[in-house]
Amino acid sequence: MNFKRRGSANRAGFSRVLIGLGSLAWLWPGLFCPARAAPPAAFVGPNHGASAATILPLRVQARGGAGTPGDFDFYVLSLSWSSGFCETPAAARARGQCDTGVNLGFVVHGLWPQYEHGYPSDCGPGARYPSRIALESAQGLYPSEGLARYEWRKHGTCSGKSPTDYFTDVRRARESIVIPTPFAAPKEQQTWTPIDIARAFIAANPRLRPGMLGVACAGSVLQEVRICFSKDLRDFHACPEVSRQGCRVRDVSVPPLL
Repeated sequence: MNFKRRGSANRAGFSRVLIGLGSLAWLWPGLFCPARAAPPAAFVGPNHGASAATILPLRVQARGGAGTPGDFDFYVLSLSWSSGFCETPAAARARGQCDTGVNLGFVVHGLWPQYEHGYPSDCGPGARYPSRIALESAQGLYPSEGLARYEWRKHGTCSGKSPTDYFTDVRRARESIVIPTPFAAPKEQQTWTPIDIARAFIAANPRLRPGMLGVACAGSVLQEVRICFSKDLRDFHACPEVSRQGCRVRDVSVPPLL
């Protein structure tokens, strides 16, 4: 047997494997370095308010293709600072949310099923249009019924629950959060650092810890506080990816209530 020839063939085969792996790393950097995978375009809900194209989004990443209802790791409760949203171009499409005298502070943008890296969306055709009865359980949470409908289709379908049960969970998550006093009904513009906003929420919610929430902004204006919950909503959840994708500015402007 020619061992020399066989050794040369093995080395050649190993080299081809290395070249193949290098190609994969070039085409899909997130496969080998998830933290460097590029995020998609920002979420914008059509004509529904409480969203802005300039907010740094969470990364989409489905497990093996389309998301499967109920297959996720934890929830993200996204609370939108309404006056901050109203300073973005998307406010022109908000129906009534940005009118003078509405006095909206933090409103629910969404309750999002989340993977440890990325999140699923649009998880199935079943019950994509929630009934009027189901939408009644969402009253007072979202700034508009249109946003509630959109959020169900985009994220609620991934929860593995009925529309009524999903909106019940949205309310349960929202009611478990204490809004810090400085954000309860501010009548003057404030300036905060992102870390101090996070600390204010941690102080108001004793079981909340650093690394379990993120602060999102559009430019230097506060847009959202995103808080991570366990899948059963009984506790908060560590979510370093969400926490890292926060504001990149030193000072954040917090507009007063309209």
